[in-house]
Amino acid sequence: MTTSSSEPVTYAYAVARAHPDLAASLTGRVGVTGAPVRLITEGAGEEGAGEIVLVVSQVPAADFGEAGLRRHLEDLDWLEAVARAHHAVVEGVAARTPALPLRLATVYLDDGSARAMLRSAVRLFTERLDHLADQVEWGVKIYVEATADSSGASSAEDASEPAPASSGADLTPGRAYLRARRRQRNDREAAYRAAQEAAERVAVVARAHATDRAAHRPQQGVLAGDTGENVFNDAFLVPRGHSEAFRTEAADAGRGLAGVRVEVTGPWAPYSFAVPQDAPPDPDTTTGAPTARPGTPGATDPPGTPGSAGDGDGNTGDAGNGSDSTRDGSDRGGTARGGSP
Repeated sequence: MTTSSSEPVTYAYAVARAHPDLAASLTGRVGVTGAPVRLITEGAGEEGAGEIVLVVSQVPAADFGEAGLRRHLEDLDWLEAVARAHHAVVEGVAARTPALPLRLATVYLDDGSARAMLRSAVRLFTERLDHLADQVEWGVKIYVEATADSSGASSAEDASEPAPASSGADLTPGRAYLRARRRQRNDREAAYRAAQEAAERVAVVARAHATDRAAHRPQQGVLAGDTGENVFNDAFLVPRGHSEAFRTEAADAGRGLAGVRVEVTGPWAPYSFAVPQDAPPDPDTTTGAPTARPGTPGATDPPGTPGSAGDGDGNTGDAGNGSDSTRDGSDRGGTARGGSP
């Protein structure tokens, strides 16, 4: 999408089912950059016309055109502000009527381009709204928190392991280093095995309560925070009637597993399930960041964000699909995975 940086562009938050009170509920609400939020209707004679609307506001092309988005995706403070404003609008709409959250920074040249997109996809959006009715998204993250002291051995292992026959002073520097590395590796491998067990427990919970699952790439760097290594970062679509049971049982998946922490976030609007993975891109739109849910480092989740903004790959809500490989305890990366719901 190309446009003059001096012209406003149309920022889209969500597709929603039309509701007689929706427009009134948005009166006075502001979104990204403090712009008033309004509705665009499909307005065509096609079957389903008038049943869905697009929630939008106008934003500066200098910030939300292709060049501006590339620049801003490196600025986590800017992303946080946009993510929170985006999420607030989506949650306000979803509280009134079924809604499909759109990717963070979904921008169209103008209202005409946005309306054309809505018209071309009215059947798809109607089907998705029907599918997601009365369901919410929950995010589940699993962290490996095993740490090593300055010698490379975990404090818990040092406390439980009997003293070696020869004191540390009798070891050469090379042998002492190898021993420390071996202890560190064993401790790390045990934590990854525990994370895999936690992921399998989450899968059991999902089979009992969830209707769909989206695998996201584990967060890294500043987005992952400083509380361990994120090895599992998935979203689950759960009927509202099962939400409390899912939350309680998923949060309990790490019980009794040393070095593992399970974090459950939600309920969210169904960010990770709004658009099928194989939906074709629209040539008149710029989507510069994943759909955002505040509450995690960088103010995003993967959407919960589901998902995490700021990884620069532009995936919807989930920051990409995670690998199905199990973390093997080696020094290379990996992901803990359980079975599908």
